[in-house]
Amino acid sequence: MQLSTQIQYILVLLILLTGMFLSIKAQKLTTPAAITGGLLGFLVFLGAGFPGLIMMASFFVMGTLATSWGSAYKASMGLAEENKGRRKASQVIANAGVGGILGLLSWLFTHQSELFQLMLAASFASASSDTLSSELGNVYGKRFYNIISFKPDNRGLDGVVSLEGTLLGMLGSCIIAGIYGLGFGWTWNLVWIVIAGTVGNLSDSVLGATMERKQYLSNDAVNFLNTLIGALTAMLSYFIVSQ
Repeated sequence: MQLSTQIQYILVLLILLTGMFLSIKAQKLTTPAAITGGLLGFLVFLGAGFPGLIMMASFFVMGTLATSWGSAYKASMGLAEENKGRRKASQVIANAGVGGILGLLSWLFTHQSELFQLMLAASFASASSDTLSSELGNVYGKRFYNIISFKPDNRGLDGVVSLEGTLLGMLGSCIIAGIYGLGFGWTWNLVWIVIAGTVGNLSDSVLGATMERKQYLSNDAVNFLNTLIGALTAMLSYFIVSQ
């Protein structure tokens, strides 16, 4: 049964308000972060409907669980998140800002909605891949390497990767791609989403090993660029295949 536009908007607002309240109550987001997330979530819905909103929510859930996973071990290694993983507004913008912008563009330019929806999915695939690879890689990784020199390096440092973390990051991209497939169809776009998510994640590590270590970029800036690079990679793939 197709819901009317008005009912869809009311339902989305209820979902977003409930999510904001629960996130604040569970101390997963600060109040400004929850408000920011709600606004970005609405933009994502405008351009990608419920599938887009589910992608964004899935990223948040995966990120929250990954941050909490192995928290005692991470704390013992000095790798625990600040404020017990409670996210600030700047962190929400860093991870979901590109998705919100692409949702708005998809809504405004409907003739290019497929492209913008693909890029939106890729941005969340990149964010998910980065979060899972870093948070779970620190727990399950066996050997850690500097992504620039490929020499052994200390876990948890900017730009340090592990095989286990990279594979877990790809799993995050696959989950986002699967949600995209359920919402928009099982096409080659799913492959581009996984590839774009992985490229975005690896670019995050490269920027971390170079710009962030030298304090030229903040962690939030690196995360924002990660999602932007993922989205642009998907766009490039889309245009190459459509030629």
